[in-house]
Amino acid sequence: MAMALMIIFVLSCRGIVPATKKSDSIPVTRNFIPRMGYAIQVGAFSVLDNAVHLTETLQKKGLDAYYFIHDSGLYKVRFGNFSSRSLAMAEAQDLCKNRVIEEFYIVGPEQYPDTTSLRRGIVQAAKSFIGVPYRFGSASSEEGFDCSGLAMAVYRLNGFDLPRTSRQQWAAGRPLEGRDPAEADLVFFDTSGTGGVSHVGVYLGKGQFVHAPKRGKKIRIDAMSDNYYKQRYMGARTYL
Repeated sequence: MAMALMIIFVLSCRGIVPATKKSDSIPVTRNFIPRMGYAIQVGAFSVLDNAVHLTETLQKKGLDAYYFIHDSGLYKVRFGNFSSRSLAMAEAQDLCKNRVIEEFYIVGPEQYPDTTSLRRGIVQAAKSFIGVPYRFGSASSEEGFDCSGLAMAVYRLNGFDLPRTSRQQWAAGRPLEGRDPAEADLVFFDTSGTGGVSHVGVYLGKGQFVHAPKRGKKIRIDAMSDNYYKQRYMGARTYL
């Protein structure tokens, strides 16, 4: 099943209000990370660099922006996690006023995949990035920011507010207590040689994971049994 983005309203900087008012409530979840609230989605780029530029512009303003490939084949940018539709609208309109963005969508909690297909949705979202030369969080010098940005993006696209950095992601998850990781769990590595988490990937099953190996490199699938990753493996965490 392709990653579905059920976006209903196209809003411009003039602030068109949807004719049907949606509830501002966010679904309650018993998972280990909170569900996403309302996010802002902008852009429809055929050229990756344009999506990257907008993403980095928003990141410099302190927003956790990320880009992804829409079912249409175009690159889109999404950011923010607001507790209500009205707060998301206010932020988007302020960015419009300052000519940072133009047309935008408000993505609500009801538009994310249902809980019965979460693992599959996360895996499919991760696979959709394969082959993309990912440059994520370039404004930061933190080790592993690209790989953690990818993990954050695929979880947020599926409605879960995964933290931003690999260390935060490690701390937010639940240890597997001796069992093997399942699809959509995150796998962590010490690639910096410091004895701590510095790299993360999304587990696909059958001993494979998808990750951004290095800033500017293409996102790819690797095997957990690869000597490089096997020697640096720190463990896995689950969030669902």
